[in-house]
Amino acid sequence: MQVLRFSNASFERDGNQILTNFTWEVSSDQRWVILGSNGAGKTSVLELASGWEKPSSGQVVVLGDDVSTTDSDEIRPRVGLASAGMAKRIPATETVEDAVVTAAYAAAERRGEQFDEIDVRRARRVLAEWRLDALANRTCGSLSEGEGKRLQIARSIMTDPELLLLDEPSAGLDLGSREELLHMLGYFAGNASAPAIVMVTHHVEEIPVGFTHALLMRDGELVAAGPIASTLTNENLSQTFGVNVTVASQAGRYSATAAL
Repeated sequence: MQVLRFSNASFERDGNQILTNFTWEVSSDQRWVILGSNGAGKTSVLELASGWEKPSSGQVVVLGDDVSTTDSDEIRPRVGLASAGMAKRIPATETVEDAVVTAAYAAAERRGEQFDEIDVRRARRVLAEWRLDALANRTCGSLSEGEGKRLQIARSIMTDPELLLLDEPSAGLDLGSREELLHMLGYFAGNASAPAIVMVTHHVEEIPVGFTHALLMRDGELVAAGPIASTLTNENLSQTFGVNVTVASQAGRYSATAAL
C-alpha cells in the first residue's frame, strides 16, 4: 500500500529553491534511507512528508491525504517524526516517561493533566523496547546524547504511526552509542508490524541492516532511487556528493571512501 507520494513537487523557502520537480513514492513495507550532502533538501522532504510544510507547486500525498488541501492536524498524528527540531520542543525538566506519554496527546510537555492508564502502559512498553525503562523518572536534560536520540524515536512511535520519519537519528553519537542505536533500528525495521520508515543521514555507515531502499539527492533534485543494493553504487554516490566515491558492503552494512 502506498503511504507517501511526491509528484513533481517543488518547495521554496524565503525565496530559495529547496526542491525542484521532485517525484518519489514509498510503500508501507519499505524502509528508505535518504542520502545527500548538506543543503540537498533531505530535511525538507521530511517536513513535507510530515505535513509541517506544503509544496510550492506539484503534489505531496501522505497516507492518502494531499498536504496542500488537508488540515495538517489530520495528518501529523498518523506520522511519527524524530528530529533535532522536535527534541528542542521538550523541556529539559520533563521526565522521560512523561515525554513519551505526551506524544499521544500531541503535546511536548505535561501541564498537570491526568493521563489515561492505557497510554501510560503503552509508554512504558515503548520505553522498555528502546532500553529507556530504567530512566523513566530521569529528566530529559540529564540524558546522554544516545539516550536522548532513543527517547525521540520512542516518542515518534508512541502513537503507533503509519509512517515513521527519522532525521539523522545517529548524528553526533560516539561509535558505541551509534552501533547500539543502529542495531535497535535494524531490529525494529525488520518487524513486519513496523510502519514504513524514511531515515535521513549523511553517511552510508549509518544505514541499519534491514533497510530496503535508498534515495540519493543533490541540490534539491533526485539523483537516484530504488532498491538499496542497486542504488548505492560508486557512480550514483559520486554524483550525489561531487567526489569520487567507492562503496563497499558486508553483512548488510555499508561503508564508503572518497578520493578528492
